[in-house]
Amino acid sequence: MIDVAHGTLSLAGVSLETLRIAGDPARPTLVLLHEGLGCVALWRDFPAALAQQTGCEVFAWSRAGYGNSSARPTPWPLDYMQAEGRALPLLLTSAGIGDCVLVGHSDGASIALVSAGATDDSRIRGVVVLAPHVFAEPEGLSSIGAARVAYREGDLRGRLARYHGENVDCAFEGWSGAWLDPLFEQWNLESFLPGIRVPVLQIQGEDDQYGTARQLDAIARQVSGPVETHILPACRHSPALEQSAITLGLISDFLERWVLPANLAAR
Repeated sequence: MIDVAHGTLSLAGVSLETLRIAGDPARPTLVLLHEGLGCVALWRDFPAALAQQTGCEVFAWSRAGYGNSSARPTPWPLDYMQAEGRALPLLLTSAGIGDCVLVGHSDGASIALVSAGATDDSRIRGVVVLAPHVFAEPEGLSSIGAARVAYREGDLRGRLARYHGENVDCAFEGWSGAWLDPLFEQWNLESFLPGIRVPVLQIQGEDDQYGTARQLDAIARQVSGPVETHILPACRHSPALEQSAITLGLISDFLERWVLPANLAAR
C-alpha cells in the first residue's frame, strides 16, 4: 500500500499545500514542481505512479497563489520563476528533504533549471524537465493568449476553479499577466544553464502548443552535465498525463542510469 500524506508547510508566513508519498530513504526524493496553471491536485495520479515505479519518496506542493496554498498578490513580477528557483533550497530545508531530483513541468521545469543552475545546492542530484522553457517563443505566447480568451470568455475559469478555488483568478491572471506583458518577450533563463552540472532528462511532446524543440536544443547545448532528450509523438504539453507510462519509464531509467549510482557512492 502506498503511504500518501496531504498536509501544509508554513514558509515565511505563507501556507503551502503539500503532498508526500513515502519511499525508500536510501533513494533521493523526487520533488515535483507544477506547471503555470497547476497545483498538487492537477498532477492527478502521476505522483503515486512515480513513487511506485521508482521506489523513491515523492514530494509535491502548490506554490503560493495556487490550489489550497495562500493567495499571492497580482500582478506578478516578470522574474517570478527566477525568484522561485532561488528560494527553492529554503523550501527543501523546511520540508526536511535531503538528496533529491527536481521534476518540473513547464513553469516548474524553468524553476527547477534556475535552482539547479543558480543555487549550487549539493542536495540536487539531477533534474527532470517536462515541456521546459528557457526563453519566450511566439508559439507559446500565442497559445497563452488563446488561453486568456478561453478563461475570460469560455469555460476555462470554471474548470480551473475546481482545483484552485478562491485562488483561481490569482493563478491565471498572475501567470498569464506576466507571460503576456510585452517586456516578457525578452525573458530568458539561458544564463543559468552552464551552472547545471548534474544530469538532466528533458521530455517534450512533439505537438507541444507552448514551446518548440528549440527549448530542448538550447538546454542540451548549454548545460554542463550530461543530458538525455526525448521527444514524444502524439503528445502535446503534458507528457506526465498524456504519455504517462512512457514518461514514468524514462524517468525510472534515467534515475537508474545517472542518479542512483552516484547517490549511493556518495554515502
